[in-house]
Amino acid sequence: MSARAVLARVRYFVREFSGEAAYDRYVAHARAHDPGTEVMTRRAFERARTDAREADPREGFRCC
Repeated sequence: MSARAVLARVRYFVREFSGEAAYDRYVAHARAHDPGTEVMTRRAFERARTDAREADPREGFRCC
């Protein structure tokens, strides 16, 4: 495996682990399933994602 392929895999796993790829998946899904709607900005997406995570009682208590 070349160094470029290794770096591509590392980048993929870092993006998945950090959650950065979630916005890209959201945009692809939104455009594929309803191309006429406006896609949220990354900032609005992250805010909605954080609000949903904090509103879910299964996530546990968050002190900070």
